[in-house]
Amino acid sequence: MSPTSVDVPLADGGWETVTLHEPRQWKDHPSPYEQRVAFAAAHVVADPRGENVPGAPAVVDWESTLAFRRELFRYGFGVAEAMDTAQRNMGLDWPAVQELVRRSAQQAQEYDARIASGAGTDHAPAAATLEEVRAAYEEQVAFVESTGSQVILMASRQLAAVAAGPDDYLAVYARLLEQVREPVILHWLGEAFDPQLRGYWGSSDVDAATATFLDLVREHADKVDGVKVSLLSAEHETGLRAALPEGVRLYTGDDFNYPELIRGDGTHHSDALLGAFAAVAPAASAALTALDEGDLDAYDAEMAPTLPLSRHVFEAPTYHYKTGIAFLSWLCGHQPGFTMVGGLQSARSAVHLGRLFALADEARLLPDPEVAAHRMRVWLDGAGLAR
Repeated sequence: MSPTSVDVPLADGGWETVTLHEPRQWKDHPSPYEQRVAFAAAHVVADPRGENVPGAPAVVDWESTLAFRRELFRYGFGVAEAMDTAQRNMGLDWPAVQELVRRSAQQAQEYDARIASGAGTDHAPAAATLEEVRAAYEEQVAFVESTGSQVILMASRQLAAVAAGPDDYLAVYARLLEQVREPVILHWLGEAFDPQLRGYWGSSDVDAATATFLDLVREHADKVDGVKVSLLSAEHETGLRAALPEGVRLYTGDDFNYPELIRGDGTHHSDALLGAFAAVAPAASAALTALDEGDLDAYDAEMAPTLPLSRHVFEAPTYHYKTGIAFLSWLCGHQPGFTMVGGLQSARSAVHLGRLFALADEARLLPDPEVAAHRMRVWLDGAGLAR
């Protein structure tokens, strides 16, 4: 039988013929890894019958959404729930967040899998004082704790808007950390992912912001399991992780440089909480398995093909990476259609998604090439790009 091929469009008006590889049979790894803690930040699947238009309440396909999380469990990952990848502040409203965390936490407990869920202030867009921001945080933290999930303290647009300087950040976060039941993950999301978070921790100077962040972590180290940093700077991350108190993990959120950061420098390493892992889970699993076995060459070889795909998915404007995650999930057969809450399926071009298809094939991440090819052709035909 001849290999399956698809013609995908190029930006210059030409075409690239993508001849698909035979699928790779990836090994399951349902237990956690020994050398690294690894979370995958998972997306939500929209109900194709739902009125998921911009500004409307999210209508979620719960069966497919939860099935995708079981796919992550299959490869040994914990789930980072209701995070940026799940379209927080970009279509997933608070009632949907609550239902998502509730359902996902219950499923994680049934599978004896780890889950950590985002608690922020996005349900209170009108919060105009530090007290109102703190109260909004407290409401979401209490809800996440009630489900049995670990808490991820997300960066807050509302806090960024009302804080006058570093002391305001320290005051709000200190009160929250004094109240939480169990150690949390602190999330520092950079402006590439959300421009409204520019100047977080009270300064647009990264060194000054880092000093404030470290002051908070050192003061409350007993309440901080780890920090999740998404600034897309390997140099900054290596410096920060070396400065963290003993026992506080650095969960990399660097979707551009994660292989080297997770591998480590021989003295320090990063653990992982990555949206990219939702796209490359089988390959990342193979790499982390090799790391457990002490085979660094195999680790490098397994991670290497995933990086071009991840860098493409997260290219500027980075905050639209969720579209690529959902498109790849559809190509892989994990969901019935390519629709997103908030209508976000329109956020990437046909050229971008065609290149994503080619890179996913190169990484051997299309489990059924015939299905993927058919879906790619159907989508291109609907976009007016049939050849």
